[in-house]
Amino acid sequence: MQVKGFSAAAIKAGIRYADRLDLGLIYSQMPAVTAGSFTTNKVKAAPVLLDMERLRSGLSQALLVNSGNANACTGKDGMEVALATSAMAAKELGIKDSLVQVASTGVIGQQLNTAPFLKAMPELVANLSVDGFDELARAMMTTDTMPKVATTTVLIDGVEVSLLGVAKGSGMIMPDMATMLCFVVTDAQIVFPVLNRLVKKGVDRTFNRITVDGDTSTNDMVLVMANGAAGNTWIDEGNPKAVALFEAALLGVFKELALKIVADGEGATKMVTIRVTGARDEVEALNAARTIANSALVKTAFFGEDANWGRIIAALGRSDCSFAQERVSISFDAVKLVANGLALDLDQEAAATEVLKQKQFTVTIDLNEGNAEAEVYTCDFSYDYVKINADYRS
Repeated sequence: MQVKGFSAAAIKAGIRYADRLDLGLIYSQMPAVTAGSFTTNKVKAAPVLLDMERLRSGLSQALLVNSGNANACTGKDGMEVALATSAMAAKELGIKDSLVQVASTGVIGQQLNTAPFLKAMPELVANLSVDGFDELARAMMTTDTMPKVATTTVLIDGVEVSLLGVAKGSGMIMPDMATMLCFVVTDAQIVFPVLNRLVKKGVDRTFNRITVDGDTSTNDMVLVMANGAAGNTWIDEGNPKAVALFEAALLGVFKELALKIVADGEGATKMVTIRVTGARDEVEALNAARTIANSALVKTAFFGEDANWGRIIAALGRSDCSFAQERVSISFDAVKLVANGLALDLDQEAAATEVLKQKQFTVTIDLNEGNAEAEVYTCDFSYDYVKINADYRS
């Protein structure tokens, strides 16, 4: 799908590995209203710090992203590299430096060499195409096994508005935010306060509800660029119907990309929804779901296709959630395995084990304490997760 006024490109720059796409660029023909959400890790990479400062203006026109090197924990030199590479892109595009956002992903603690950027920039800009987003998604990949792209359209007062998102993420995935990069472009005409609010709300409902391994990285960011090229009526607080329609579309793109990240978790063989219902409030439900979703023992049981509900209720017990054990029930999809805190019969356990053989399933924990609920999306832990992370730098 094409989004009016936007183009993208990717190139093999040789930043870390030879003969793989590792440098990408997004460009808007006109400055775009831009909002972002960034990692809450106290250790923030140079690109994150630079983008947070530049987004005070609420505008951008280009985004430069590289894989292979995170440019994190690189001190003043790292910030100089972020500034220098954005300046290279700005010069080649003929726009202001301040309108270029930068993003990096890869190994932490190694200095990023600017030479590959300088050499690649003319060709990268020359390759900009309305169809370049698939290659851009590939250039962002690290341990990802597949590119992640999502698209949708929505009618705003009779005018078609398009949204296209790309993301990367496979390991070091945990709120807040999940370790990942996500860039969404849209030709919607929308005011910054509304876009900023919807981005943060959408991130909280999607990317902050996924976990692969409980680790939060230094480079996580979500950026949404809206250039207004669709020419729709303004999406602002005076047009609540348009706000609701755009919010639903943006949330859909976010959720599709978030679930693709979980499904592509390092070494993952299963995608699992942890759903906690009957909680006293949503905060407690979310805390319980996250605790269960992050439990290494629960996740290894999923991999082993073992309906070991004891690990689930044990994880629940150490969460910051109020409940009485004798009221808890646990189900795997439609198969109830536990009622009133006690196991049901062996036939139910056998049926639950069959559910665990599926590639996707839902574990529902009903606390029977109230009406609040929350979902977190996770995956299993396999042997391959250890193999991938044991030699990530080699």
